[in-house]
Amino acid sequence: MRSIAVSAALVLAGFGHAQAQDAAAGEKVFAQCRACHQIGENAKNAVGPVLNGLFGRHSGSIEGYNYSAANKNSGLTWDEATFRDYIQNPRAKIPGTKMVYAGLKDEQRINDLIAYLKQFDASGKKVTP
Repeated sequence: MRSIAVSAALVLAGFGHAQAQDAAAGEKVFAQCRACHQIGENAKNAVGPVLNGLFGRHSGSIEGYNYSAANKNSGLTWDEATFRDYIQNPRAKIPGTKMVYAGLKDEQRINDLIAYLKQFDASGKKVTP
């Protein structure tokens, strides 16, 4: 009976670790985003808008970026749940978006990407949680 309890505890501990967010791993995931988006203190709008201070920001609100009407009028405020839905399938979350990306399906990679993005405030400075 004791070995069952120990096994269950190990499984649960492993599950919690698998769901943890890892900003360093998220930086590697962001490498594919870097083709269109920039982040950090010297970030500029490119094919896509800068992603500094993403969480808590209203969709379509970065000054100087030419958003699609769909994105500007979506009424979304970026939080973890909204971003998670969007990054899995951008065109399903905001039909008419200009973002041409098939989507990121792996939950752990999404968790890590979120951890990486959350490090940057609106000015692009890294903040510690």
